[in-house]
Amino acid sequence: MAHRRRGVGVGRAGAAAYKKKAEELNAVNLESAMETVQKLETKLSDFAKVHKNEIQLDPAFRAKFLQMCALLGVDILSSEKGFWGKLCMGDFFYELSVKVAEVCLASRSRNGGIIRVGEVNEILSQRGTRFKFADSSKSKKTSYSDDDIITAVKKLSALGSGFRTVTVGRSVMIISVPEELDDDHMQTLNLAQDDSHGSYGVITIGDIKATLSWDEDRCERALQKLMGKGMVWLDINNDGQKSYWFPSLWKKNT
Repeated sequence: MAHRRRGVGVGRAGAAAYKKKAEELNAVNLESAMETVQKLETKLSDFAKVHKNEIQLDPAFRAKFLQMCALLGVDILSSEKGFWGKLCMGDFFYELSVKVAEVCLASRSRNGGIIRVGEVNEILSQRGTRFKFADSSKSKKTSYSDDDIITAVKKLSALGSGFRTVTVGRSVMIISVPEELDDDHMQTLNLAQDDSHGSYGVITIGDIKATLSWDEDRCERALQKLMGKGMVWLDINNDGQKSYWFPSLWKKNT
């Protein structure tokens, strides 16, 4: 019995020693990791100083740069201190978010408050908006990517403004009204993008019934809600056949 108790005592002492050593190693590893991250942040800052113009003007370059920042946990969009504040990426996305909001609100009477990210980008590229910062005319024309616009919408969403993005089939859509769309509405929007049954951006109740196996009441409920919000337009031809058009999916050549 005595021998067995001594064995247990040795085991506990050994476990304590191992635990202490593990804590020391963890502390060393953590310190080393933090030092590495700090060095990488410094390198990232140096890189940003050299390529500031490309970051602000080139959408593809900007996207890659933001990815690098995200990997290091550097949130340059909200940082106002040091070099990151001087880089003005927060201002860049603030200005873009105001422009996106302007496009969405201006088109709401046509599409009911839902619009493709790609269409917003096309409008900004071709026409721009009335909104300009005081120093906007001094800088070169900025090009935006769809990812830039999605990031800008997230900024608007944080304000509780009702702005948000949803993925519907092949498109990312911006919704600028607080109205909630359920799964039936999303499936209807998705079907309108499938031109295998007819024209892109238009469907009939027959299309919905054949593709989604819904009864007529369910089809009517989904479409009536969208029509009530102006997201769908009804067209009745001379034969009395109803077609439902989705202006948010219209393209320039439509």
